[in-house]
Amino acid sequence: MNHCLRRKVARSVLPARIPAREVEARPRRVRLLWIPAAGTQADTLSIVLAMTFITSRCAVAAAVALCFAAAAQAQSNTVVISGSRFASDPSLLPIGATTITAADIRRAGVSDVNQAIRKIGGVYGRQSLTGSPDFGLDLRGFGTNSDQNVVIVLDGVRLNENELSSATLSTIPIDMVERIDIMRGGASVLYGEGATGGVIQITTKRPQAGERSGNVFTELGQFDSGEVRASVVQAFDGFAIDASAGHQRTDNYRDNNEFKQSRFNGGVQFNTGVGRFSLRADIARQDQRFAGSLTEAEFNANPRQTLTPNDFGKLDSDRYTAAWEHKVGAFDLAAELSHRKKEAEATYFSPWGISSSAYDTKQTQFSPRVRHLGQFDGLLNELVAGFDFGRWNRVTSASFSAADATQKSKAFYLRDEMKFSGPQQFRLAAGVRRELFDKDSVDPVPFTTATYSIKQANNAWEVQGSMLAAPGLTAWAKVGQSYRVANSDENGFTPQANKPLNTQTSHDAELGLGYAQGAAKIDARIFRHNLDNEIYYDPTAGMFGANTNLAPTQRKGFELDGSYRFAPEWQVQGHFQQVDAEFRSGPNEGRELALVPKNILTVRLAWLPSDGQSADIGVQRVGKQRYGSDFDNSCDARMPAYTVVDGRYARKFGQWELAVTALNMFDKEHFSQAFSCRAGIYPNSGRQLKVSARYDF
Repeated sequence: MNHCLRRKVARSVLPARIPAREVEARPRRVRLLWIPAAGTQADTLSIVLAMTFITSRCAVAAAVALCFAAAAQAQSNTVVISGSRFASDPSLLPIGATTITAADIRRAGVSDVNQAIRKIGGVYGRQSLTGSPDFGLDLRGFGTNSDQNVVIVLDGVRLNENELSSATLSTIPIDMVERIDIMRGGASVLYGEGATGGVIQITTKRPQAGERSGNVFTELGQFDSGEVRASVVQAFDGFAIDASAGHQRTDNYRDNNEFKQSRFNGGVQFNTGVGRFSLRADIARQDQRFAGSLTEAEFNANPRQTLTPNDFGKLDSDRYTAAWEHKVGAFDLAAELSHRKKEAEATYFSPWGISSSAYDTKQTQFSPRVRHLGQFDGLLNELVAGFDFGRWNRVTSASFSAADATQKSKAFYLRDEMKFSGPQQFRLAAGVRRELFDKDSVDPVPFTTATYSIKQANNAWEVQGSMLAAPGLTAWAKVGQSYRVANSDENGFTPQANKPLNTQTSHDAELGLGYAQGAAKIDARIFRHNLDNEIYYDPTAGMFGANTNLAPTQRKGFELDGSYRFAPEWQVQGHFQQVDAEFRSGPNEGRELALVPKNILTVRLAWLPSDGQSADIGVQRVGKQRYGSDFDNSCDARMPAYTVVDGRYARKFGQWELAVTALNMFDKEHFSQAFSCRAGIYPNSGRQLKVSARYDF
């Protein structure tokens, strides 16, 4: 096997979403077994996930959590994170954010955070290439690199890492989530690189003083799926402990696509004279089998088939987090220290033999910050300053690579927001950020493409304002600059070997109107992102394609969010997005970017009588989009539009709740991932029925 092909086979096993290069001219047997290359945007075999019974490590984690302090106040009110990375003052809530509450999650019956964001929040998701529940999330039409343009934060800790992998949200216990806030649009001032599409904030519950509660949940469904999970909370005056554990398995819709996961999450929280402390442990073990991609003809013949019946992988993930909060007069102090370790393995079978690889990744983050909140003659002022420090390292062990890649980053940000008194309730905010990156990679194998050393400095800024234009009607405007740096996988396969990519920058603008009155709430936004050096996989670069900086591109469009309780027992909510994604100049000027649906509509209707019954039905319509390799818009077809419907009915009997859930109710055959013209297709799941029982105590 020549070096280039060995590279492709090898890179595909990265613990990341790495698209493969489908070459249509290849003989059929070669194309069918073609394995993705690292940092490309095509047929990915994202690796992942291995399940083991978490026995000894869970025990250790539980002991650590019990012996050391962990966080969150034992008394507990709902915490809403504002645009300032602090618990929000009620009058300074994020402008134009979409919020998913714990009640929304319970009513819809979603089984994980990723599903809640897609089905309730209206965020478009692309089918996982490995069969895991962690779909790629797309805010504002960033295609197959969408999850590299969205920052996901869990209780103040950034979950994104320096690789082409989606954030693993399936390991977050869904029963412990208090709310999810989706903030669309550039947000690099507070959240750093990769926040051009927006930020998704996940906030978990804080126990109330004296609370003792828990629940047990079990579910069975088609495709031999099953899940068991349990959680418990015990809180005292100034001290609380919580723990959650779960196991799930499924054969999934396709052949050779089995997924298993076991997890443990636990923490201790207490107050002292110098603030609230917390320590958490989140441990997960995942096993997966990889079904691979299909051509359009193969999909039409049988979307459940696989052409890679033996490929498999696993991922072990441990994350430990310490947090601290303290108030001194008008100053709020906070910090999080997080360490994550991932061990990934993958094995692929091809006509050239067996390719195995292992990856050991470690990431440490530290984020101290301070806020001053004060009143000055009717003016409410919030000033926030903070630092973000990070260190990421991954060591590869495989025949094709022995790369040792490291990224160090440090950032300072400053943001000030003012709210003026008076009937118009004017708000004005401005912020800046400076972030430095130090990237090094050494790969001693012959013909290396992943040996480099580079330092990069990036700036972000934002200005936004809002006012009450009429009773219940708020108008706002936002402008700013955001950025993204190429990750290790992307820099490892570029048009010029061993030369990292330039920083992607975006000039962002948004105008919005929001109306809230009684049971009705609606937000409308128009937006534009002008990007330079957008980081993307270009299938036309070099012999097999490469990650590259594109000619100038643009995203512009319209978004509409709303909810309305039109009767005591009935509520409807929805999200609509229309986006145009195209090249602004260069050889493809005016042409559409790939894998960006022009229109997406999500609507949910809930029935909430007072007799213990509830029902929820959701519809999502996704418009046509260009195939992944169709940069010059020459493919004679587009990925078909599709509509899927899901529903749930539940009935409470005392402390018990019994439910039946239907996903893709009308068994629509469809796909949201396709990396080549009429090929490289990863089918979405067909209809799945589930029954569940939950007991609360």
